[in-house]
Amino acid sequence: MFTKIKCGKLYDGVTPRLWENKEILIEDNVIREVGYGLPEPQGVEIRDLSELTVTPGMIDGHVHPQFFDYRELYNEYVCLSDGYRALATASCARKTLLGGFTTIRSMGWFSEAYELDVKRAIEDGKIEGSRLVVGSHFLCTPGSAGDSSQSLSANPYLSDYLMKMCPTCGSGADFFTNVVRREKKMGCDFIKIFGSGGFATPCDDPEDIQLNDSEFNAIFSTAKELRIPVTAHVYAPVMMKKLLKYNIFCMEHGALMDDETARMIEGSGVYLVPTFMPYEDIVNPNEESLSKKSDFFRRKLEKYQRRLQEGREIIINSKIKLGYGTDIVDVYNNYESGWEYNCWLKNGVDPFRALEAATSINAEICGISDKLGNITPGKLADISGWKRDLLKDPDALRDCAFVMKDGVEYLTESRV
Repeated sequence: MFTKIKCGKLYDGVTPRLWENKEILIEDNVIREVGYGLPEPQGVEIRDLSELTVTPGMIDGHVHPQFFDYRELYNEYVCLSDGYRALATASCARKTLLGGFTTIRSMGWFSEAYELDVKRAIEDGKIEGSRLVVGSHFLCTPGSAGDSSQSLSANPYLSDYLMKMCPTCGSGADFFTNVVRREKKMGCDFIKIFGSGGFATPCDDPEDIQLNDSEFNAIFSTAKELRIPVTAHVYAPVMMKKLLKYNIFCMEHGALMDDETARMIEGSGVYLVPTFMPYEDIVNPNEESLSKKSDFFRRKLEKYQRRLQEGREIIINSKIKLGYGTDIVDVYNNYESGWEYNCWLKNGVDPFRALEAATSINAEICGISDKLGNITPGKLADISGWKRDLLKDPDALRDCAFVMKDGVEYLTESRV
């Protein structure tokens, strides 16, 4: 079966330009040709997208899909089942797909949310959704940003009980050696660790160091032996420098970046997924958005406002290989992946850098660049189309008009 797509404009994920009136010829689920005046095999289906800008299927590199409503996130975690979180993951994956994001990188959860089951069901065609690249759990220590029992710390007995529900929260080199092995056995695509404290948690600080050297050594040496990449939640330069010594593959956030650390990351080739969304309302103050966050979240943002502003400028002006990820856990829904593009453009980032981050670079981060990330012959037919001007409109990736994943077309849902 052949499909021919006629593009108004085409960003192919390779070249920082929009090609006019190019065509894409697809056989079954694979891109066969990209060019002008392509042949039309017998029985070919023509899809006229001449009014749209066509891109590779977008990739959101930092998603927490395990909840339905951010306003009930922690209540859901304490009061509802892991099965409920699996349903939320499936719902989020379906909605990101219909919004033009054909792949999402699930960054783990506190307990068993069964993302791997959702991933398998999508791959087997049992349910519709973005393909999932999964780090099933956070690797974290008690009291760290990955320990959700912080929210119950005023009740020590209940807090300790809740912490036991997280199979990857603990202490010591042996614990983390076994945890890495378990994650690999379960089928995870990568390991995520909490190196620094966080902003959205009540009992820690973004500059905390939350694993000791023996624990780091256990995680990284075991992951290397098992050939599974490691990424880390990290904010402070001291922790980013430490992680570079372990030859980490990728870092998440990095929001307190300084010049020295940026130069070191540039030289290392390590990826950074900066997730601008969670700090946008303090970097460019927005009281309405800030009011929707918890008191402790706002206090931390206010405490670090200047450094967050400086860190963002350093990241944007650096040559670090940036991925695109939303990390939405408040204010907006977790499937509204286009909001990050809004942040990048409003902060003056070249739109082609943002598009590259959400396509070819994220495909590298996800370990799927042999199949996805650009529109070239031999790649899978993951293709999105957009009504708005991608180079000028910050809301362009919130308004998907066409989406195809693995050669199958789906109805779209606008987020505007």
